[in-house]
Amino acid sequence: MSADLRQHYLELCVALSQPVKPFIAEMLSQASQKQDQLSHEIIINIAGNNRLVPVQRVTDEDALVLSYALRSNMSITGLDLRYNRLTDKGAEYVGRLIQEAPALRYLNLMCNDIGTKGAEFLANALHKNESLKCLKMTGNKIGNIGGMCFASMLQINFTLEELDLGDCDLDTASLIGLSTVLHQNKNIRSINLNRPLLYSQQEETTVHIALMLKENSVLRELHLSKHEMTDYGVKCLFDALQENVTLQYLDLSCNRITRDGVKWLAKLLEQNTTLEILDLTSNRMEDDGAIYLSEAISICNNTLKALAVVSNNITGKGLVALATSLSRNRMLSYIYIWGNKFDEASCVAFSDLINVGRLKPSDTDVRPYVVDGRVYLAELFHGLRKHYYWTPSYGEVDSFDCNSSLAIRASTA
Repeated sequence: MSADLRQHYLELCVALSQPVKPFIAEMLSQASQKQDQLSHEIIINIAGNNRLVPVQRVTDEDALVLSYALRSNMSITGLDLRYNRLTDKGAEYVGRLIQEAPALRYLNLMCNDIGTKGAEFLANALHKNESLKCLKMTGNKIGNIGGMCFASMLQINFTLEELDLGDCDLDTASLIGLSTVLHQNKNIRSINLNRPLLYSQQEETTVHIALMLKENSVLRELHLSKHEMTDYGVKCLFDALQENVTLQYLDLSCNRITRDGVKWLAKLLEQNTTLEILDLTSNRMEDDGAIYLSEAISICNNTLKALAVVSNNITGKGLVALATSLSRNRMLSYIYIWGNKFDEASCVAFSDLINVGRLKPSDTDVRPYVVDGRVYLAELFHGLRKHYYWTPSYGEVDSFDCNSSLAIRASTA
């Protein structure tokens, strides 16, 4: 029994005149062993990255063989094909598999070479699919037409819960299309719309996303990194999120938000009772913005669990205010602050939080150390990535050892 999938794959390679890929054969053999053990979650990992031993990346022809090997399989629940060489043709074969693998719930196609036509194949395959819950497409340049295909699919599909379209070259029309569909969609829990190609300064897309958030009652996680969002866009989101009672994770990293926009977010934290994770990495809040957030966290908010203010031009004054807010608010457990302007007072403040156990070393991105009696902070490679529903393109971070991942960089006054 343990060699069933592998043997079936070898026979199909002969029948279809395709070369055998030893790595694929080995992964299928491991999956068969899990079938023998009656494992409930069997994910075949044929990702082409992060391998200690280099492997041959999956091609369109390999996808064809896999589509036959896994069709009608009632045990395989997930397929990881990220960082391979699939093009539109490979996406067509994967689309067939989506329609013919009744147990498949997770599909990762991140960072392949799938374009507009491939997106159309995949979206069409999902029109009648009743099993797939998570699709990751980050890094495939499907463009505006591909984005519109997925928007149309969401009008029909009532199963998909997590959709990752970050870095897919979506533009204004497809973002508006997706926002419009999400007004009524009752299934999507998490969507990644990072780094679209936007050429207008009017922030039409943010306005439409805000209108969607007023109506949507199921979305839990929203990624809007690299949208060129300004304080005006944040005000639109503030107005919408006052009426939204479901969103838990809001990613606004790498935008153009200043202290004035952060002031709106601070007001939101004073009123909102559902937001648990807020990512403001690489914006322009400065000390005033950090103080606005710290006041809201200290006095009014008991819901926020994780906050990222990395690289926001915050100096010691703002950082000390944030540290003080953690002393007063016991709910906020994760805070990420590296890339700002530490002074001795801010280093001591966060060192004290860690030393007394208020802030766990695994829950922040800094670690204190002492030189000649003076406290400094060094960077740890920790961040909000471990909270994502989807796996970022740079891979998992939970498996890193805290000490071995310590960067040889230090903050100085």
